[in-house]
Amino acid sequence: MTAELPPATAPHAQLDWDDQGRPRSRVFDDVYFSSESGLDETRHVFLEQNRLRERFAALAPGARFVIGETGFGTGLNFLCAWQLFEQQADASARLHFVSVEKYPLSPADLQRALALWPELAPLATRLLQAYVAVHQGFQRLVLDGGRVTLTLLIGDAREQLPQLDAQVDAWFLDGFAPAKNPEMWTAELFAELARLAAPGSSISTFTSTGWVRRLLNAAGFKMKRTPGIGRKWEVLRGEFLGWPEDTPAPAANKPWFARPAQRVQDRHALVIGAGLAGCASAASLAARGWRVSLLERHGHLAQEASGNPQGVLYLKLSAHGTALSQMILSGFGYTRRLLESLQRGLDWDDCGVLQLAFNAKEAERQAQLAAAFPADLLHPLDRSRAEAVAGIGLEHGGLFYPEGGWVHPPALCQWQAAHPRIELLPHHDVLELRRVDGQWQAWDRERLLARAAVVILAGAAEIKRFPASAGLPLKRIRGQITRLPQTARSQSLATVVCAEGYVAPGRLGEHTLGASFDFTSLDLTPTAAEHAGNLALLEEISTDLRARLEAEQLQPEALEGRAAFRCTSPDYLPIVGPLADQAAFAETYAVLGRDARQVPDLPCPWLEGLYVNSGHGSRGLITAPLSGELLAAWLDHEPLPLPRSVAEACHPNRFALRRLIRGKP
Repeated sequence: MTAELPPATAPHAQLDWDDQGRPRSRVFDDVYFSSESGLDETRHVFLEQNRLRERFAALAPGARFVIGETGFGTGLNFLCAWQLFEQQADASARLHFVSVEKYPLSPADLQRALALWPELAPLATRLLQAYVAVHQGFQRLVLDGGRVTLTLLIGDAREQLPQLDAQVDAWFLDGFAPAKNPEMWTAELFAELARLAAPGSSISTFTSTGWVRRLLNAAGFKMKRTPGIGRKWEVLRGEFLGWPEDTPAPAANKPWFARPAQRVQDRHALVIGAGLAGCASAASLAARGWRVSLLERHGHLAQEASGNPQGVLYLKLSAHGTALSQMILSGFGYTRRLLESLQRGLDWDDCGVLQLAFNAKEAERQAQLAAAFPADLLHPLDRSRAEAVAGIGLEHGGLFYPEGGWVHPPALCQWQAAHPRIELLPHHDVLELRRVDGQWQAWDRERLLARAAVVILAGAAEIKRFPASAGLPLKRIRGQITRLPQTARSQSLATVVCAEGYVAPGRLGEHTLGASFDFTSLDLTPTAAEHAGNLALLEEISTDLRARLEAEQLQPEALEGRAAFRCTSPDYLPIVGPLADQAAFAETYAVLGRDARQVPDLPCPWLEGLYVNSGHGSRGLITAPLSGELLAAWLDHEPLPLPRSVAEACHPNRFALRRLIRGKP
């Protein structure tokens, strides 16, 4: 059941439609495209002026091209660029399109707008299928099997672009007209375009306004007027010549967070651990043409924490825009879009998640979240409305996440690992890594299991067995879920309901209830005591559901379930990125122990080709898939799928850096 939304507070574009079905922005009192022919104008202003036809055709096999855009609007420019790329580029080339948009269209409005262009319908259909859970911040949409990647930066361009880490080959300046939206045409914004421009980057825009041309010239672009089309007599095009000599250059990334310079010739990687993090890492690399050996110590994938029958897509957000909250919001959208490829009802269900306001502190937290986020992401329900949504009796109202739900994690892992460039190697327990002749060798006690130039450690806390990652502060927390037989009366449960624990609607005749937290036990044998504890969590969630499940007749010692270790970090952020030699790191940046403001101009002592994807805790469904994209971006020198500050907050080097600054060994 889907709850009725309260009056929309989502920052969607507010549109009016003319008698020919064309959209116009109410906020900016301007059109989204030419009233004569938006397609012809897009192709002339953005595709031709950036010479994209010949540049796409010249791309080498496996090469990539990055387009940046100010103002995604209806997506018309993106679809035209995608269409041309599909026609001209080598089949193995990849297109990255990064676009900032303060007021994204709702899915219904986007569909209505794109219906105006029948010749783009095949691509528009694919875009609309992926246009799910697009909320504030960085939102990555993977299209055409990974050949085309669209990264939407939802928010104010002045806030979003400074967080982008990318090298852009061609810029589309397509905000509303300067007279209507002057904030999109400033010297500060153009400086960001210059910072992000790759050598020889091109740029074009529909406006030929003199002060726009002069500001772009001052930012390092050489602009010139060129004949326009239709009512536009002239448009602007140009190329990036380099950062102006009389302007201070933008600050470089701190060396311990900079991208390793390595460029791998033999695109073969070993991924150790075939749970959510490992399968996501393997899938993101395979989509980019990598060959991946996925090593798993068990006989099948998703055998540990990723093996629970139902995990919850639950967004534990902060109203204060923390790095973790930004990561969760971006990761949630990315995972939700992936799930559209799986079987609804068996592999996942977008039934929604209801977080009960079970005490005054939780009610206050929920009120803050409801004020901070749009209603299509989350909104409060009073008790009666909460009961109507959940289908059971409740003692409290709460906060409802209509796009949330449950997932069968093994199904997601199996779908990702099924890529033809991924080879799953079960019963491969890697105990040692050796670096020999520019490659990493994975050994058990006596046998060489596999070798490659790149290794990704994705085995949760088990990665501490390797000296290179032994110092990462990963902690195991035991959790046990209980499987409850569905009854005729419990079938009414229509959404995931959470308090201190959670219970999910039935899947294959069973509900999942959990999960316990045990910070001391290392025994993964399910216990009757924890089943009893989970039944107590059920009592807190709903006495009505407890009765419907006939829980008073259930004997804890007879119940079935499973236990696994969550693997978490001290700051609850995942640990994702390249690894450095810890002893050399401490020596190289020892000055930080005396003055944390120093930024030594010394390259980081990377362990070449060694990366990590771990520490996802209970949020793995939301953070692990996007972390796979982040790792692939590190390795392939692509636009990052997250704000730079969030990528740095997740970086493995953050812990060594903190130890140095605090004067600890």
